[in-house]
Amino acid sequence: MPERQTLMNGLVVGESPRWHAGRLWFSNWGAQEIIAVDVNGRSEVMVRVPTTVPFSIDWLPDGRLLVVLGPEARLLRQEPDRSMATHADLSGLAKGWNEIVVDGRGNTYVNGGDYKFGPGEPFVPGVVALVTPDGSVRQVADDIHFPNGMVVTPDNKTLIVTESFKARLTAFDIAADGSLSNRRVWAELGQGGDGICMDAEGAVWTPAFPDGRPCCVRVREGGEVLQRIELDKFCFACMLGGEDGKTLFMLVAEWRGVEHMNELFSSHTGQLLTAQAPSPHAGRP
Repeated sequence: MPERQTLMNGLVVGESPRWHAGRLWFSNWGAQEIIAVDVNGRSEVMVRVPTTVPFSIDWLPDGRLLVVLGPEARLLRQEPDRSMATHADLSGLAKGWNEIVVDGRGNTYVNGGDYKFGPGEPFVPGVVALVTPDGSVRQVADDIHFPNGMVVTPDNKTLIVTESFKARLTAFDIAADGSLSNRRVWAELGQGGDGICMDAEGAVWTPAFPDGRPCCVRVREGGEVLQRIELDKFCFACMLGGEDGKTLFMLVAEWRGVEHMNELFSSHTGQLLTAQAPSPHAGRP
């Protein structure tokens, strides 16, 4: 098992990690911050976000930052002068939004739904929306059982979506116009599934609970587990990065269930952990 190292302590809940411009960027849920940190642990707050949770990030091909304001159902774009403009209004498709990925054509996929994450709330399946480079918005997938992390393969031909409430990764073919088709199960995880990333061998790293214990696993299409990193805390998301793309960054925090959500966001149990991976980052994000 790869040796774990602690890069940062004192986070609330780290989410949506992205390797960008030589540093790991991520959302610090509960603190309304987007943080960038280098491999030596030197960090700075890059953006303060005007929302609560969730909020997630990615970049357009021209380098402008996109931020999903989950509760407000809006997608913001940071302009060169660092001001924030509305990139898309998603409220016509669902009330709440979660994760984001931008493909190599500049198409932006955002997932969300109308399910109110909380004890006793009735389940409502989620959707995936497409925001095209010309600014149009449309739904391209539905019946997603709590949509979470997403990746686009290096050839821009496949979108993989985590369905956390089904503990599986679901794949779609991407058409030239960004539409999705040929839905299929990419891998069954047993339990878990959250923020994911892909490596150059086509495997996906994902948080999971294959036997009830938190870990981060590397799986190939079909569900074979290639590697497993045991963790002491719940892993919310992972990302490959570093100079050679082989550093696996894992954002973890204490998790005691939905009924203790308020305690989660009022504490600072979040950490950023690292481990060495066998294959470098590939695909998007």
